[in-house]
This record gives sequence, C-alpha cells and structure tokens, in this order.
Amino acid sequence: MTKDSSCSELLLDNQLCFALHSTSLMMTKTYKPLLKALNLTYPQYLAMLVLWEEDGITVSHISKRLLTDPGSLSPLLKRLEADGLLTRKRSTDDERVVELHLTDKGRELQDQAQTVPGCIINSSGQSWPDLIELKRQLLKLRENLKASI
Repeated sequence: MTKDSSCSELLLDNQLCFALHSTSLMMTKTYKPLLKALNLTYPQYLAMLVLWEEDGITVSHISKRLLTDPGSLSPLLKRLEADGLLTRKRSTDDERVVELHLTDKGRELQDQAQTVPGCIINSSGQSWPDLIELKRQLLKLRENLKASI
C-alpha cells in the first residue's frame, strides 16, 4: 500500500493528538512502578495530590480540579477510603454534598510520595526549564481547546 503525499495531514505520525496521547501513555507507564510502591493507581495519585493541597474539600471541588465527572470519581474515592487514606462524610449543611478528609495514613503517604516528582523528571531526560516551558505550553493549549468547545 502506498501513501498519498497529498494526505500527509492525515498521517498518524503527523497528528498532535496522537503525540499527546502516546506521551500520556508513556507518562502513565513511567509512574506505574513508582505508584505501585505507594499502593496507588495513577488516577488515585492525582486525587491524593489534590487532597494533599486542600484537605476537607468536596467531591465536586476535586472533580473540577481533575477535570472529570464527579460520578466517575466515586469508585476511586471509595477505594481510597477502603484503603484507609481518606474519609467521605456528608456535609451537615447540605447532605447532598460529600466532603473528603485525609486520615493520618493519607497524610503520611504524602511523605512517602516526595520522591515521585524527581524520579519523573529524571526519566524525562529533559532539563527543569524545558519541562516548565513544556507545561506552560500544554496548559495554554488546554485552555485554548477548552475555550473552543
């Protein structure tokens, strides 16, 4: 099968979406052994990052921070609760609202996770300034895409 050069914009290797997708897959694979030592999945790690920043937040708030649907977080949060890392409690002001609070075990896990970012930076083979610039560009792209939908 031959390639039609007039359709080069449809080649997989020319797609920004595939470059982002495949890089995301590699990033997740790089995190996997690091997070296995913490007994966390990548989505659980992201949730814990938010909770380490802002303990006592609502499910709605963590959903907004992670750019995900609150319903899809329920199984993940139940697992973190079953592992003793957080508690879920109905708000006394509005019982439709669920608040999330770290346990002592959840707070202690933050200390164990301190080495993860450095390991990721080392695995990237990139300089710190280059990674900061890449992140800036990705956030700008995300905001532009968000504004277009």
